[in-house]
Formats: sequence, C-alpha cells, structure tokens
Amino acid sequence: MNTAGPELWGCDFSSAPSQRKPVLLACGRLRAGRVLLERLESFETLAGFGDRLAEPGHWVGGFDLPFGLPRELVETLGWPTDWLACMRHYAALSRPEIRERFAAFCAARPVGGKFAHRATDRPAGSSPSMKWVNPPVAYMLHAGIPLLLEAGVSLPGLCAGDAGRVALEAYPGLLARSVLGSRSYKSDDKAKQTPERLIARKDLLHTLEMGSAPLLQGSGLRLKLSHAQHDELVADASGDRLDAVLCLLQAAWALTQHQGGHACYGLPDFDPLEGWIVTA
Repeated sequence: MNTAGPELWGCDFSSAPSQRKPVLLACGRLRAGRVLLERLESFETLAGFGDRLAEPGHWVGGFDLPFGLPRELVETLGWPTDWLACMRHYAALSRPEIRERFAAFCAARPVGGKFAHRATDRPAGSSPSMKWVNPPVAYMLHAGIPLLLEAGVSLPGLCAGDAGRVALEAYPGLLARSVLGSRSYKSDDKAKQTPERLIARKDLLHTLEMGSAPLLQGSGLRLKLSHAQHDELVADASGDRLDAVLCLLQAAWALTQHQGGHACYGLPDFDPLEGWIVTA
C-alpha cells in the first residue's frame, strides 16, 4: 500500500488532440502543503489518453472539461435525467446531431438567454457546457466523459468507480482569475501572445509558488517547481501547460478537503445531473 497518499493529476483536455495541441497531464504529489510538479505528459490521441486513464493507479485528478449538462436543457430535450443514462445517451449522438439539437434549443430562446447554464457555471465563471463553439466545451464533454467511464474511475457525486482513481471537474480559469482578475495570460493566436500575457503568467506562477492565491487561501497549498519547470510554464504562450498545473492545484485542494474528512472532496451538495466544478 502506498502510504505517501495518492498522486495528483491536472488535465488540460482537448476534444480533438493533435501534435500541435495534445491533451496535457500534469502529475505531482502533495508533500507537507507543497504541491510538487513531477512531470508533464502529453497525448496526441483520445485513445492514447484513454489508455492512460485505464491504467491501475492511485490518484486524484482535476480535469478541465464539463462533467454534465444543464438540467433545463436535458429536461427540455426529453433526455434521461439520471446522470449515467444521460451521458450514455449523449455519447451515442454524433457531433453534428449535438450541434443541431443545441442550436434548435437556443433558437427558441430570447436574445441574451440563448444558452442554458448549470448551477456551477456562474460561481465558477465557466462557459455553459452546451456551448459548441468558442470554446467547444459540449464536444469536450462528449469526448471526455466516455473515456472516464470506460476507464472505470470514480466521479464523486456522479458515478461510483475505482475509489483509487478519482476524477473531479476542474476549471483553471477560476483559479487564474482569483489571482489576475480580468488580465489575460494566454492565447492560441500568435498575434495575441504579447509581453503583457507573458508578465501575467509570471505573476500568476509567483502567487501560486508563494501560496497566496485567494481561491486557495486557508489551504496552505504552495506550488513547488524547478527552475526548468517554471521557465517551461512561462514560455508556453498558449497557456496549456499552465492550465494543466492549475487543475493540478485544484485537485490538491480537493485532496486536502478529503483528508480533512469531507467525503465528497470539498464539493457542496449539488445537482447530481449537472455536476460541480471543484473549488467553485
């Protein structure tokens, strides 16, 4: 038995990974309040990432993809309101079918209220999980949840699985905004990869290393990086590596909550159809 506690994972997910934009997995450990980044793994295919998830292990992970759909949307479409049945129904649809159904739902609603939201979206500041463009989080759910289910991991409050491999919905923007406010720290557009965003990444990492991020206040958690890791995270103007590390920190917070006696890893009582973003 591993007495050192579970490994920590933070995942920056892509619904269509490639060599240019792979799925990134930040792996680390919690040691006396310090979150040690041990390595970054990358996956250029969903199948490869699915194989990694299915490996035997002992970890708590934060995954940057939605774990559910808005109840209002599900009920309006007449889909199953049991989470597992709903996710299986959703996974069986093609992306064009998803886009068609969601677009029809939005078309019937007033300007300014086109999308349905989950209860967690507003406190987290996250995009609605039914959004299929900019960012296509609906496709991230469609690609990611089947991998987690097939791997047999546990999704607290949603679906029982292997208690040694625990997956939680994370959102790096929530932690980043608690430090930077409205300052942007990343862009996939090379023309927008500015010195201001570079400085923002440096400021964000400094705050995380000092343990003074407002969202993590009271937890005592501090990020521990080598100089090479720090430079790698700062140099990635897309922010993907940094996002994986932000998810790693959210997983670390959840682990401390669980170690403190919270059975559901710090998640509040939430709608078991919609899911909830850890630390929101």
